[in-house]
Amino acid sequence: MQTITVKKIPPDLYKKLKQLAKENRRSINSEIIVCIERAICSQRIDSDTFLKRIEQLQKGLDLPAIAQSGLEKARDEGRS
Repeated sequence: MQTITVKKIPPDLYKKLKQLAKENRRSINSEIIVCIERAICSQRIDSDTFLKRIEQLQKGLDLPAIAQSGLEKARDEGRS
């Protein structure tokens, strides 16, 4: 296994990393490995493909469309 040394980590970033490690019950080293894996292994999704998939899912739900006035009414009712 390879070893990497990271220098000059900003204090705020280190604090967040330490907190994440604690929340996930991992060592800081393990948390860093998870962060690197997520950054490197994650796949970018094409926005057009993503929107088409959302449209397909919405059609499968068979829900009525909500007009702008309906959205505004729901928003206003939620504020009371």
